[in-house]
Amino acid sequence: MAEPERTEAPCCSTLTTQQLQQNLRAEKKRERPVRLLFEIPTTRIIEHLLSKYVVYDIVVMRSGSFDSRRVSVERRYSDFSRLHHDLLEEFGDELEEVVLPPKLLSGNFSADIISKRRLALQDYLARLYAARCARHAPRFARFFTEPEQKRAHGLLRAGKFTLATQQLQTVLEVEEKLLPWQHPTLSVPTLAALAVCHRDLEEAEPAFAAAQKALPATRRYGLKQYQAALLELLVDLGYQLGRPTATLQHELTLLRDAERGEATTRSLKEIVVQNFT
Repeated sequence: MAEPERTEAPCCSTLTTQQLQQNLRAEKKRERPVRLLFEIPTTRIIEHLLSKYVVYDIVVMRSGSFDSRRVSVERRYSDFSRLHHDLLEEFGDELEEVVLPPKLLSGNFSADIISKRRLALQDYLARLYAARCARHAPRFARFFTEPEQKRAHGLLRAGKFTLATQQLQTVLEVEEKLLPWQHPTLSVPTLAALAVCHRDLEEAEPAFAAAQKALPATRRYGLKQYQAALLELLVDLGYQLGRPTATLQHELTLLRDAERGEATTRSLKEIVVQNFT
C-alpha cells in the first residue's frame, strides 16, 4: 500500500516577519511620550466703550492619534502676563530661559504686530510646558480653565444650568488633557458641578455619569466632603434610574458614621456653590 503523499507545511517566516514588524510599530506607538501641544491659530479684537484689546484663541491638544478632539480657550495678553509673573514668583531661576514677549506700548492692533505676537505667545506656551516645574504647577492648569470655571459657576448660581454646562464641558475637556501632569483630583470640582447642573436640568443619566466619574479620586485622595455628597447624589439618582444602590448606600453610611459633622451633611450643590464663591 502506497504511503500517502506528504505535503509540506506552508512556510510562515514571511507572515511571522510581518507580524513582528506590526508589533514593533505598535510598541513604538505605545511608547511614544504624550505631550501637550499648543496652537494659536486665530485672534480677534474686542472693542468696548472705554477699552480695546486682542484675544488669542489657544487650541490645546495632546500628541497621539487617540486625542482627535481639539479644545480651545481665549486669553488676553494680560492673562499671559499674570501667569508668567505668578510662575516666576514660585519658581524663579528655574524659568530664567522662558521669556514672555514684551508688552507693546504702540501699534498693538496692526495685523503684522498681532500675527507676530500670536506666534510668539504660541512659542512661549511651548517653552513653558517644556519646563517640568511649570507644567506640573496648579497655576499652569488654572490659566487654561479659571475664567471659564468662574463664568460657569456664576451661571450655575443664577440658575442658568444649560449655559453653565457648556462652560463646564469646555473646562473638563481641557482638564482631561492636562491630567497627566496635574494632581488626579483636578477635575473633581468640575465633574461635581456638571452633576449638579444635569441634576437640576432633570437629566439623570449624565448627572449619574459625572458623579460616578468623580467618585474614585475622592476615595483615593480623601476628599470626604465631596465623597459623601457624591454618594448621596448617586444613591438618589440610582433609585430613579433603577440602578443597584446597596453598595453606594453602605459606603455612604460608613463614611457618615466615621466622619460626623457638617462636612458630610451638605449637599453637592451647596459644596459646589461654596467652593466657587
